[in-house]
Amino acid sequence: MVVGEVIGNIWATRKEDGLVGLKFLVVKPDHQASTPEASTFVAVDRIGAGVGDKVMVTRGSASSHLQEGPAIPIDALIIGIIDSVEVERGGANG
Repeated sequence: MVVGEVIGNIWATRKEDGLVGLKFLVVKPDHQASTPEASTFVAVDRIGAGVGDKVMVTRGSASSHLQEGPAIPIDALIIGIIDSVEVERGGANG
């Protein structure tokens, strides 16, 4: 799972049949800018996220099974909108 911020929308009027009716958002992961994972990616949204929202995203083959029937051609799915994050600092490893 990845935590990131929605930074944009994508509109596509022509797409594969399994993608009709789905909303596509551009997500920037919360990683240090020097890591390869920090590059933006496109995620499908069915829960109503928007630009500026912090979101949880599942990636890989699990995201392609969001509905009954055959898998659809996606590799990222927004599964939650984050209200707050609390991370303890200074613990045994910090």
